[in-house]
Amino acid sequence: MTSVAPAGQGSDRRPSTDGALGAAPLRRSYTEMIMGLPISIHLRGIVDRHVGDGTAEARAVQRVWDDLRTADRIFSTYREDSDISRIARGEIGVAAADPAVREVLDLAAEARRRTAGTFDVHYAGRLDPSGIVKGWAVARAARHLDLPGVDWYLNAGGDIALHSGPGRPPWRVGIEDPADTNNVMAVIEASDGAIATSGGAHRGAHILDPRTRAAAAGIAQATVVGPDLVWADVFATAFVAAGSAAPGWSLPPGYECLLVMDTGAVMGSAGMPALLSVPQSVDPARETGGARMDTPTTTHEIAGRGRRP
Repeated sequence: MTSVAPAGQGSDRRPSTDGALGAAPLRRSYTEMIMGLPISIHLRGIVDRHVGDGTAEARAVQRVWDDLRTADRIFSTYREDSDISRIARGEIGVAAADPAVREVLDLAAEARRRTAGTFDVHYAGRLDPSGIVKGWAVARAARHLDLPGVDWYLNAGGDIALHSGPGRPPWRVGIEDPADTNNVMAVIEASDGAIATSGGAHRGAHILDPRTRAAAAGIAQATVVGPDLVWADVFATAFVAAGSAAPGWSLPPGYECLLVMDTGAVMGSAGMPALLSVPQSVDPARETGGARMDTPTTTHEIAGRGRRP
């Protein structure tokens, strides 16, 4: 899982703000429960006053929620009336479902090919595209947040799409230590793109290796940074599913990974150290207030290049 600074805690519908009384807030956040988890929007800066009628931000936030709820209605395996549930029961085929189903299943087929079968939405005799839907839905909904003068990130259970404008400071994304989720093991600085983390720290051993049908073992947590959230999420999940076995595939250019092994050892791809900053605690009470280091330090040793994905 991940946390991002700077950002306040959101509420259901009213923005949490940080700014002088009576002034336009520089930082604010919004949170809704969708897809069975809290999804938060965090904004920094002031919307260009020449854009629209002053309600551009509110409309953008609502469009994000609408898109995500539509994705949940189509793809949720927990809803009897979703297109995916109806396909699973044989009531309709893919051709009769919402066109988004074909789009996602085509992406899933490409993900299976690019990960040598490690990422597969068909396993245990059933179709479950949940592993790709969240990243796809968040990436698609995030396009509504491209407002002039505003930096943003959209966080869905640790899968993050983010953007900072030219000349603006990057977002600092904290990566939890899977051995102690009250602590951050590393901080990634990013101005544009996506960060996805996969593992069992919060949900237990829920990721299976579809090639063996056994619970994944060997990698406790995988974080992938790259330009596209769909693929960052796919690759992070595939690393965990592959475990300690050789994955049989490699990350494409522009993507970097940070892997925490079951032993506690940490391995990073060649470009990951350049993205890392000082680790911080999730609990503000643990902050020391000392000087911040710019070197790629973590609570574990980064083993050089480690295993290049």
